[in-house]
Amino acid sequence: MKTAIIIPARYGSTRFPGKPLAKIGGITMLQRVVETARRATEERPDVALMVATEDERIEKHCREIGIDCVMTPEDCPTGSDRVLEAARRAGGKFDVLIGLQGDAPFTPLQAIRSICDVFRTRTDIEVATPVVRLRWSELLALREAKKTTPFSGTTAIIDESGRALWFSKTIIPAIRSEENLKKQSEYSPVYQHIGLYGYRRDVLERFVSLPQSYYETLEGLEQLRLLENGIHVQALVIETDPGLAQAGIDSPEDIVRAEALLARLENDSKTRPAKSAR
Repeated sequence: MKTAIIIPARYGSTRFPGKPLAKIGGITMLQRVVETARRATEERPDVALMVATEDERIEKHCREIGIDCVMTPEDCPTGSDRVLEAARRAGGKFDVLIGLQGDAPFTPLQAIRSICDVFRTRTDIEVATPVVRLRWSELLALREAKKTTPFSGTTAIIDESGRALWFSKTIIPAIRSEENLKKQSEYSPVYQHIGLYGYRRDVLERFVSLPQSYYETLEGLEQLRLLENGIHVQALVIETDPGLAQAGIDSPEDIVRAEALLARLENDSKTRPAKSAR
C-alpha cells in the first residue's frame, strides 16, 4: 500500500497570515512539523513526504529545509483539497493520503504512526483521525483558552468502536455530574481532535467532489462534510503528554501558549530520569 504524507501549508491565512513560517523557539512551525513527520516515518521507507502550498515564500523555505514542495492553486477550499491536488501534481499512484497540518508543530509521533498503521491492518477504513482523551486539568485549560480564542480547539464524540459521531468547536459533551466523575478518573469524558487525517484515495476524491455541508459551514470544520454524507471516520485514541492536545496554532495568541509549552517540554526532558541500560 503506497502512502503519502502531505503537509498543506497555506501562507494566506485570514486570521494569521504567514502562519507556517512563524517561529516557535527560533524554528518555524513548518520545519517542526516536517521534522516530526520525518521521525515518525524513519522506519517506513514506503511513505512519501511533501509540502503543499500556494506561496513562493513557503516553497523557498522548503528548499532551505530540504523537503519536497508542490505548488497548488491559491483557491483550494480546504486543506484536504490541497492534499489531493498535491498528490495529483506529484504524480504518485498513492493508495492512502495523509494530511498533516503545517500549523500543528506538536503533533505526537504516535498520531502519525497510528494512521499509517491502521490502513495496513484494516481494509474497511475510509478515513482515520486521532483524538486525545483530555485529563481534567487539560479540559480546564481548554475552557480557559476558549474565553479568548473560542475557535481554537475541536472536540469529538466517538462511540465504543471508535467511530466518530460528531466534531465541534464547542466543548462536547456537556457534563452534569462533573464532580462525581472527577473522583472516578483523572480523565474527563471529553476527546480533543488532532487535526490530522488519513484518507483512502477514492474516499478523498469523493469528499472533495461534494458541496460544503450545512454544519461544516456553521462550524468551519471540513470533517463534518464527511459525517453529513455518511462517510465513516474512525477516531484513533492516542496518549500524549499533558498539554499537547492544546498545542494547535490558530491565531497569534496561540504562539504565546506554544512558547510556554515548548519551554515546559524542554525542561521536562532535562529533568526526566535517564533510562537505565539493560
